[in-house]
Amino acid sequence: MIYTIIDIETTGGSPKKSKITEIAIYKHDGKKIIDKFITLVNPERNIPPFIVNLTGITNSMVVNAPRFFEIAKKIHEITDNCVFVAHNVKFDYKVIKSEFESLGFNYKRPNLCTVRSSKKIIPGYKSYSLGKLTKSLGINLNDRHRASGDALATTKLFELLYKKNKEYLETLIQ
Repeated sequence: MIYTIIDIETTGGSPKKSKITEIAIYKHDGKKIIDKFITLVNPERNIPPFIVNLTGITNSMVVNAPRFFEIAKKIHEITDNCVFVAHNVKFDYKVIKSEFESLGFNYKRPNLCTVRSSKKIIPGYKSYSLGKLTKSLGINLNDRHRASGDALATTKLFELLYKKNKEYLETLIQ
C-alpha cells in the first residue's frame, strides 16, 4: 500500500469556502518517502490578516504561484492509487475535494486520519494536536503552520504509528 501524507494551508477554516495557499505531499511506501510535491498556490483571493499572521504566507508570496487548476493534474497523479493521509484528514481532504469539484472533477481517495489513528494506537496523551503530540513524542516540527513542515511532522508520526501497529492502522482507512 502506498500513502500520500498531505498538509495544506488555506485562506480560512471552512472546507467549502477556503482556497489553498500552500500544499505539501509526501508519498510514502510504508518504509520511506519515495516522492514529494510542495508548492505555494495562488488562491485567487486575498489572504486574511489572521491567516497571514498564522502561516506567514502573504499575498505577495502567492501572486506568482501556480493556481490550483495548474497543479491539479500533478496532485491527481501523485495521489492516484494511494491512501490520503493527514492530521485531521477531514479538513484537508474536503478542501482538496472542493477545489477539484470547482474544476468539474470528482476527487476520491481512501483516507486515513493521524489524529484518530493516534488516539487508537497510542492512547493517553493530553492533546492530539499536531504541535503538542509531536512534541510529546520527540518528533521535530519545523515551520509550524507551513504545509511542508506540518506534512513532514505528520509523516514522522505516520511512520511511528505504522511501525507500532501496521495491521490495525490499515483497518482505520476509510
